[in-house]
Amino acid sequence: MRGVLAVGLLAACCGCGSVAKTDNAEGVKLYQQGNYLGAVNSFQQALAKQPGNPDTFYNLGATYHQQSKLFGREADLQTAEQYYHLCLARNPSHEACQRALAVLLVEEKRSDEAAAQLNAWARSQPTNPAPHIELARLAQEHGNVQEAENQLIDALAIDPNNPRALVALGSLRESAGDPTQALANYSRALAIDPQQPTVAAKIATLQAAQASAYRTAALPPSPPPIAVAPPPAPPGNAGR
Repeated sequence: MRGVLAVGLLAACCGCGSVAKTDNAEGVKLYQQGNYLGAVNSFQQALAKQPGNPDTFYNLGATYHQQSKLFGREADLQTAEQYYHLCLARNPSHEACQRALAVLLVEEKRSDEAAAQLNAWARSQPTNPAPHIELARLAQEHGNVQEAENQLIDALAIDPNNPRALVALGSLRESAGDPTQALANYSRALAIDPQQPTVAAKIATLQAAQASAYRTAALPPSPPPIAVAPPPAPPGNAGR
Protein backbone atom coordinates (compact mmCIF):
# COMPACT_ATOMS: atom_id res chain seq x y z
CA MET A 1 0.00 0.00 0.00
CA ARG A 2 2.59 2.49 -1.20
CA GLY A 3 4.86 1.71 1.74
CA VAL A 4 2.22 1.60 4.45
CA LEU A 5 0.81 -1.88 4.19
CA ALA A 6 3.30 -4.52 3.17
CA VAL A 7 2.92 -8.07 1.99
CA GLY A 8 4.31 -10.49 4.58
CA LEU A 9 7.00 -13.10 4.14
CA LEU A 10 6.20 -16.28 2.32
CA ALA A 11 5.40 -19.37 4.36
CA ALA A 12 8.17 -21.93 4.08
CA CYS A 13 6.31 -24.67 5.93
CA CYS A 14 2.80 -25.85 5.34
CA GLY A 15 1.16 -28.23 7.77
CA CYS A 16 2.14 -31.86 7.78
CA GLY A 17 3.75 -33.67 4.90
CA SER A 18 7.52 -33.39 4.68
CA VAL A 19 7.58 -33.60 0.86
CA ALA A 20 5.21 -30.66 0.51
CA LYS A 21 7.26 -28.73 3.07
CA THR A 22 10.37 -29.31 0.99
CA ASP A 23 8.67 -28.00 -2.14
CA ASN A 24 7.44 -24.91 -0.28
CA ALA A 25 10.86 -24.26 1.21
CA GLU A 26 12.44 -24.57 -2.24
CA GLY A 27 9.80 -22.24 -3.66
CA VAL A 28 10.55 -19.62 -1.01
CA LYS A 29 14.26 -19.89 -1.78
CA LEU A 30 13.63 -19.42 -5.50
CA TYR A 31 11.32 -16.46 -4.79
CA GLN A 32 14.04 -14.79 -2.72
CA GLN A 33 16.44 -15.30 -5.63
CA GLY A 34 14.01 -13.60 -8.02
CA ASN A 35 13.23 -16.83 -9.87
CA TYR A 36 9.45 -16.43 -9.79
CA LEU A 37 8.69 -19.01 -12.45
CA GLY A 38 10.70 -21.60 -10.54
CA ALA A 39 8.95 -20.57 -7.31
CA VAL A 40 5.52 -21.03 -8.89
CA ASN A 41 6.50 -24.47 -10.14
CA SER A 42 7.68 -25.53 -6.68
CA PHE A 43 4.53 -24.22 -5.01
CA GLN A 44 2.37 -26.01 -7.57
CA GLN A 45 4.21 -29.24 -6.81
CA ALA A 46 3.58 -28.69 -3.08
CA LEU A 47 -0.11 -28.08 -3.81
CA ALA A 48 -0.35 -31.28 -5.85
CA LYS A 49 1.06 -33.25 -2.93
CA GLN A 50 -1.02 -31.48 -0.29
CA PRO A 51 -4.15 -30.06 -1.97
CA GLY A 52 -5.92 -27.14 -0.37
CA ASN A 53 -3.08 -26.05 1.88
CA PRO A 54 -3.65 -22.36 2.73
CA ASP A 55 0.05 -21.54 3.10
CA THR A 56 0.74 -22.81 -0.40
CA PHE A 57 -2.18 -20.79 -1.79
CA TYR A 58 -0.74 -17.75 -0.04
CA ASN A 59 2.73 -18.42 -1.43
CA LEU A 60 1.34 -18.67 -4.94
CA GLY A 61 -0.68 -15.48 -4.47
CA ALA A 62 2.33 -13.57 -3.16
CA THR A 63 4.48 -14.74 -6.06
CA TYR A 64 1.96 -13.70 -8.70
CA HIS A 65 1.42 -10.44 -6.81
CA GLN A 66 5.13 -9.69 -6.99
CA GLN A 67 5.23 -10.58 -10.69
CA SER A 68 2.37 -8.19 -11.37
CA LYS A 69 4.35 -5.36 -9.77
CA LEU A 70 7.51 -6.14 -11.70
CA PHE A 71 6.03 -6.86 -15.11
CA GLY A 72 2.75 -4.95 -15.02
CA ARG A 73 0.67 -7.95 -16.05
CA GLU A 74 -2.99 -7.63 -15.09
CA ALA A 75 -3.47 -11.39 -15.39
CA ASP A 76 -0.88 -11.95 -12.67
CA LEU A 77 -2.75 -9.59 -10.35
CA GLN A 78 -6.03 -11.39 -10.97
CA THR A 79 -4.36 -14.76 -10.32
CA ALA A 80 -2.84 -13.43 -7.10
CA GLU A 81 -6.25 -12.29 -5.87
CA GLN A 82 -7.77 -15.68 -6.65
CA TYR A 83 -5.07 -17.47 -4.66
CA TYR A 84 -5.47 -15.09 -1.72
CA HIS A 85 -9.19 -15.82 -1.62
CA LEU A 86 -8.50 -19.56 -1.78
CA CYS A 87 -6.14 -19.21 1.16
CA LEU A 88 -8.63 -17.27 3.27
CA ALA A 89 -11.49 -19.60 2.39
CA ARG A 90 -9.51 -22.35 4.09
CA ASN A 91 -7.91 -20.28 6.84
CA PRO A 92 -9.57 -16.93 7.62
CA SER A 93 -6.98 -16.43 10.38
CA HIS A 94 -4.07 -16.30 7.90
CA GLU A 95 -2.74 -12.86 8.86
CA ALA A 96 -0.19 -12.53 6.06
CA CYS A 97 -2.85 -13.32 3.49
CA GLN A 98 -5.38 -10.93 5.02
CA ARG A 99 -2.75 -8.20 4.85
CA ALA A 100 -1.67 -9.10 1.33
CA LEU A 101 -5.22 -9.06 -0.01
CA ALA A 102 -5.82 -5.66 1.54
CA VAL A 103 -2.64 -4.39 -0.12
CA LEU A 104 -3.76 -5.72 -3.48
CA LEU A 105 -7.22 -4.17 -3.21
CA VAL A 106 -5.80 -0.76 -2.34
CA GLU A 107 -3.33 -0.98 -5.21
CA GLU A 108 -6.34 -1.61 -7.43
CA LYS A 109 -8.05 1.51 -6.02
CA ARG A 110 -10.59 -0.68 -4.24
CA SER A 111 -10.05 0.75 -0.77
CA ASP A 112 -13.69 0.31 0.23
CA GLU A 113 -13.37 -3.41 -0.43
CA ALA A 114 -10.15 -3.53 1.57
CA ALA A 115 -11.82 -1.82 4.53
CA ALA A 116 -14.84 -4.14 4.30
CA GLN A 117 -12.55 -7.18 4.23
CA LEU A 118 -10.54 -6.02 7.26
CA ASN A 119 -13.67 -5.09 9.20
CA ALA A 120 -15.16 -8.51 8.50
CA TRP A 121 -11.93 -10.05 9.77
CA ALA A 122 -12.13 -7.96 12.94
CA ARG A 123 -15.75 -9.00 13.56
CA SER A 124 -14.97 -12.67 13.03
CA GLN A 125 -11.98 -12.56 15.42
CA PRO A 126 -12.80 -10.09 18.21
CA THR A 127 -9.82 -11.22 20.32
CA ASN A 128 -7.27 -10.70 17.53
CA PRO A 129 -5.56 -7.28 17.47
CA ALA A 130 -4.13 -7.76 13.95
CA PRO A 131 -7.25 -6.61 12.00
CA HIS A 132 -7.26 -3.33 13.94
CA ILE A 133 -3.58 -2.75 13.19
CA GLU A 134 -4.23 -3.21 9.48
CA LEU A 135 -7.32 -0.98 9.65
CA ALA A 136 -5.17 1.66 11.33
CA ARG A 137 -2.67 1.50 8.49
CA LEU A 138 -5.46 1.80 5.96
CA ALA A 139 -6.89 4.82 7.78
CA GLN A 140 -3.46 6.45 7.98
CA GLU A 141 -2.94 5.85 4.27
CA HIS A 142 -6.08 7.89 3.64
CA GLY A 143 -5.08 10.68 6.03
CA ASN A 144 -7.57 9.77 8.77
CA VAL A 145 -5.14 9.99 11.68
CA GLN A 146 -7.85 10.00 14.36
CA GLU A 147 -9.38 6.76 13.05
CA ALA A 148 -5.92 5.22 12.82
CA GLU A 149 -5.26 6.08 16.46
CA ASN A 150 -8.66 4.71 17.52
CA GLN A 151 -7.96 1.41 15.76
CA LEU A 152 -4.57 1.10 17.45
CA ILE A 153 -6.12 1.83 20.82
CA ASP A 154 -8.65 -0.93 20.10
CA ALA A 155 -5.77 -3.28 19.23
CA LEU A 156 -3.99 -2.47 22.49
CA ALA A 157 -7.22 -2.95 24.45
CA ILE A 158 -7.20 -6.53 23.13
CA ASP A 159 -3.45 -7.05 23.60
CA PRO A 160 -1.74 -4.33 25.69
CA ASN A 161 1.69 -5.82 24.93
CA ASN A 162 1.41 -6.01 21.16
CA PRO A 163 4.70 -4.59 19.79
CA ARG A 164 3.31 -3.85 16.31
CA ALA A 165 0.46 -1.78 17.72
CA LEU A 166 2.79 0.06 20.09
CA VAL A 167 5.26 0.90 17.32
CA ALA A 168 2.46 2.05 15.01
CA LEU A 169 1.00 4.24 17.75
CA GLY A 170 4.44 5.66 18.49
CA SER A 171 4.90 6.50 14.82
CA LEU A 172 1.54 8.28 14.73
CA ARG A 173 2.37 10.33 17.80
CA GLU A 174 5.84 11.16 16.55
CA SER A 175 4.31 12.45 13.30
CA ALA A 176 1.78 14.45 15.34
CA GLY A 177 4.59 16.25 17.18
CA ASP A 178 4.32 14.39 20.50
CA PRO A 179 7.86 12.98 20.97
CA THR A 180 7.37 12.24 24.67
CA GLN A 181 4.45 9.88 24.11
CA ALA A 182 6.10 8.44 20.99
CA LEU A 183 9.20 7.64 23.03
CA ALA A 184 7.05 5.93 25.67
CA ASN A 185 5.34 3.77 23.03
CA TYR A 186 8.60 2.86 21.30
CA SER A 187 10.34 2.06 24.58
CA ARG A 188 7.54 -0.22 25.70
CA ALA A 189 7.54 -2.02 22.36
CA LEU A 190 11.31 -2.54 22.51
CA ALA A 191 11.10 -3.85 26.09
CA ILE A 192 8.59 -6.47 24.91
CA ASP A 193 10.54 -7.37 21.77
CA PRO A 194 14.20 -6.28 21.90
CA GLN A 195 14.88 -7.55 18.35
CA GLN A 196 13.74 -4.32 16.68
CA PRO A 197 16.79 -2.34 15.53
CA THR A 198 14.68 0.25 13.72
CA VAL A 199 12.71 0.98 16.88
CA ALA A 200 15.92 1.16 18.90
CA ALA A 201 17.25 3.74 16.42
CA LYS A 202 14.05 5.80 16.74
CA ILE A 203 14.39 5.76 20.53
CA ALA A 204 18.01 6.90 20.34
CA THR A 205 17.08 9.76 18.00
CA LEU A 206 14.22 10.95 20.20
CA GLN A 207 16.30 10.70 23.36
CA ALA A 208 19.10 12.70 21.77
CA ALA A 209 16.64 15.38 20.66
CA GLN A 210 15.14 15.58 24.14
CA ALA A 211 18.58 15.81 25.77
CA SER A 212 19.56 18.60 23.40
CA ALA A 213 16.35 20.49 24.15
CA TYR A 214 16.95 20.06 27.89
CA ARG A 215 20.50 21.41 27.67
CA THR A 216 19.32 24.39 25.66
CA ALA A 217 16.56 25.13 28.18
CA ALA A 218 19.04 24.86 31.09
CA LEU A 219 21.41 27.52 29.73
CA PRO A 220 21.34 30.77 31.73
CA PRO A 221 19.65 33.63 29.97
CA SER A 222 21.90 36.04 28.14
CA PRO A 223 22.50 39.27 30.08
CA PRO A 224 20.74 42.31 28.70
CA PRO A 225 22.93 44.58 26.59
CA ILE A 226 24.65 47.41 28.49
CA ALA A 227 23.18 50.77 27.60
CA VAL A 228 25.90 53.17 26.44
CA ALA A 229 25.28 56.83 27.10
CA PRO A 230 25.51 59.00 24.00
CA PRO A 231 28.52 61.34 23.81
CA PRO A 232 27.90 64.89 24.97
CA ALA A 233 26.69 67.28 22.35
CA PRO A 234 29.28 69.77 21.09
CA PRO A 235 29.02 73.34 22.45
CA GLY A 236 26.43 75.36 20.66
CA ASN A 237 26.55 78.95 19.50
CA ALA A 238 24.24 80.24 22.21
CA GLY A 239 25.09 83.78 23.43
CA ARG A 240 27.08 84.70 20.34
